[in-house]
Amino acid sequence: MDHMKHDKHNAESVVEGDINLTSARGEWLKEEVNDQTKELLEKDAKYFLHQSMSTPCLDILKNCEGSYLESISGKRYLDFHGNNVHQVGFSHPKMVSALMGQLQELTFSTRRYTNEKAIQFAEKLTSYTPKGLNRILLTPNGSSAISIALKLARAVTGKHKVVSFWDSFHGANLDAISVGGESIFQEHMGPLMPGVERIPPPITYRGIFEGNEEKALEYLEHVLSKDDEIGAFLAETIRNTDVQIPSAKYWQGARELCDKYGVLLILDEIPIAFGRTGKMFAYELFGIEPDILCLGKGLGGGIVPQAAIVTREEYNRFGHISLGHYTHEKSPMGSVAGLTLLEIIEEEKLLQKVKADEEFMKKALYKMHRKYSLIGDVRGVGLLWGIELVTNRTTKEKATAEAEEIMYECLKNGLSFKVSKGNVLQLSPPLTISREELEKALEILNDAFLKTNAIA
Repeated sequence: MDHMKHDKHNAESVVEGDINLTSARGEWLKEEVNDQTKELLEKDAKYFLHQSMSTPCLDILKNCEGSYLESISGKRYLDFHGNNVHQVGFSHPKMVSALMGQLQELTFSTRRYTNEKAIQFAEKLTSYTPKGLNRILLTPNGSSAISIALKLARAVTGKHKVVSFWDSFHGANLDAISVGGESIFQEHMGPLMPGVERIPPPITYRGIFEGNEEKALEYLEHVLSKDDEIGAFLAETIRNTDVQIPSAKYWQGARELCDKYGVLLILDEIPIAFGRTGKMFAYELFGIEPDILCLGKGLGGGIVPQAAIVTREEYNRFGHISLGHYTHEKSPMGSVAGLTLLEIIEEEKLLQKVKADEEFMKKALYKMHRKYSLIGDVRGVGLLWGIELVTNRTTKEKATAEAEEIMYECLKNGLSFKVSKGNVLQLSPPLTISREELEKALEILNDAFLKTNAIA
């Protein structure tokens, strides 16, 4: 019985994030890190509470700059993971300078006071959103932004239920995992927040509605039509973890259904906003507008924790409710980081750069798809790409062992990325990455596929 339980936990551990519990991780720690690193990793394991997808750690970092991480032993990794905070790379000079300057001035804004930087940031952020989508609340992290959105939706609609997708991720707080759809976050956590109705997502590869978005919309309408207590539909505009991209037709249909049934559309763009898709916000790709937009991660420039919600002017009628009563709500440091992020995106013309990089990545990854039978599907937009590995293209059996082998081979050669759902290589480089660095990363990846003998 214990053995079966252990196997179940191992299976769940590869659903999201890197694979932590196999012999390959032990081999990595034995062969790829020096004695100083091993000693520090042992201390890390001694003092920090262990949790899935975070421990054990791979290496000890001492620096991050541009597209690279650097370990204490001098090993450098091109970071195509970055926890989705590195839109403008690591330690961007303008970002560091702005934050250092703010450290010499106002470092904290006590409640009941505001500050000029927070106001400038709010003004700048809402200059990118549609007219009427111009009210914001700031918060230190994405999970809290989801919490604010859920509370606001209840206040606006008077309804407590929410629809979300199976396999979605909206944060690690208890309310966020309640509305999320990944079982690994919910184990031992019940009872969860009531009133959540989950539906199958529209995906193009795998799933019960594979390639049939009309059926996915039909299912959404069926749920909305049957329950008058549903007040919100919460969804990732594009599912970040394994890069699932619905069509404009789907999103426009979903928007119409929300309007038809009096349901607020909450879009979670915490990991993918600010240029990763070639647009400032992913919803722009689909010709829709959300009622509440959740933002975070890269909003702090890869240095300061910063998140936000943006919502409609007409929802600004709950001054008697504490919707986002957070200690660091109007953080001067976070506001400077967010303001500087937006300035860098503009000044370096990153939206235009990402569209050019998208064409380069598409051509290179589709070529690999044709070359390697191990690759079942390639999907992406901008600088967000997923490579799904299968042992057989007909049966689509997940190639989890091969995904792990490729991940470690790439790590050995200086490329770090996320493995999602056990078999999807997710590539999310900094938007500031050079073409030379992109080419180097793809060369490392191609060599790893060659080593697995994956040629079609």
